[in-house]
Amino acid sequence: MAISLRTLDDGAWVSVADERRTGVSELWRVRGVCDCPLAEFVVEGITDVAVDGRTVAAGTYGRCIRCGCSTSTTPIPVGRIVDGCYEPIDRDAVRRPVETTRPSDRKR
Repeated sequence: MAISLRTLDDGAWVSVADERRTGVSELWRVRGVCDCPLAEFVVEGITDVAVDGRTVAAGTYGRCIRCGCSTSTTPIPVGRIVDGCYEPIDRDAVRRPVETTRPSDRKR
């Protein structure tokens, strides 16, 4: 079963199966985006959306409200596809950027 993933509204939302699921202005607890042990990262924009296995991840840019660092990120998990349905990651979960591959990047 194919599920569409894309960004909407000039990078304001991650759309999964044509529904807005994750958006800007959210506060994520993230490791590895700045020098803080645990960044309080305010998402200001979504640059890309990708999937690796069942994990849906979004490349973002934003600011850590602890240290003030503005940065772009590699994809950060926002949800999972389980039995054909999207399940968001708990907003209080600690996230970590992941490496993802696009179907066109996989070896044939």
